[in-house]
Amino acid sequence: MTRKQWTWVGVGAGIVAIVAIAIVLLAGGSDDSQPEVQTAPLTGLPDPNGVANGRFAITVKVNNTNANTQAAIDEADVVYEEVVEGQYTRLAAIFNSHAPDKVGPVRSVRRTDASIVWPIGGVFVFSGGAQASLDSINEAPVVQVDETRGGSMMFRDDSAEAPYNLWAHVDQMFTNVKDAKPVPPPALFTYRADDTPLTGAPVASVRVGFQAGFDVTWTWLDDQRAWGRTTGSQAASPTQGDGKAVTPKNVVVLKVHYAGGVGVEGSEAELTGRGEALVFTAGREIKGTWERSDKEDVTKLLDADGNEIELTPGQTWVELPDTSYAVEVTPAS
Repeated sequence: MTRKQWTWVGVGAGIVAIVAIAIVLLAGGSDDSQPEVQTAPLTGLPDPNGVANGRFAITVKVNNTNANTQAAIDEADVVYEEVVEGQYTRLAAIFNSHAPDKVGPVRSVRRTDASIVWPIGGVFVFSGGAQASLDSINEAPVVQVDETRGGSMMFRDDSAEAPYNLWAHVDQMFTNVKDAKPVPPPALFTYRADDTPLTGAPVASVRVGFQAGFDVTWTWLDDQRAWGRTTGSQAASPTQGDGKAVTPKNVVVLKVHYAGGVGVEGSEAELTGRGEALVFTAGREIKGTWERSDKEDVTKLLDADGNEIELTPGQTWVELPDTSYAVEVTPAS
């Protein structure tokens, strides 16, 4: 082969290499690269089809007098449990990843709810309320849906007497409500990767001392890697009315002060500032503090060293006991 022929072959090989590189770049990187899977903002679980990231959040106020009447609480991404008058508790169940057909029973708004939903936005579903509570939620950046404005998205059935028979079609709300935002909702927590070392002390259970028979015990279910819920008034019946158990991956206890007096009508949990936090995740307790500078901000969970506490991906329950309530932790044996 002549020198001229060798030069021609070298140039040709270079052209082939350049074309190959261009094809790889156009394809989005090296041929062994994998697309990054996005996660749902309110659970940290994989969201491969972008469903959770493509829509807003819906918060439903739910009755908590009798768990046997509840439906679809197990499908909520995050659930807040707050103290209302008489020291009863009510739930604010937040949906984003799932869109159940029947959620409820839907109950009335309280002043604490505005602080809960302020950073989340989206839709707020309720059944009326006292004027002070209505004035409060009117200031929050949410689209309100009640029985009057909801039309066919809310319904009553014969499963119970009023006011315990109002339900929400959350699936229809995701489709029919057009002006709710932000999309997606902001992440409320940070989550740890599978290979992150666990911290905190192993525990068997924790009892949150809500009053009037609403105390709740969370027991670590090692086979499910989740927390099982029972209450003082429903100790023998840990399931919802639809027969499904509530087994979140995380329980976050934020000790708060109720302005106006705990259990007093019109009182409000003070959810800005700083207070004691107990985080129960992966069968362990992590002691720390909660911090929230403004109602528009997301609450930060910090450990004793000031580092952000990372949760297990999945459903999270946030308990809001008054600072006077006892929280009793049983260590693992």
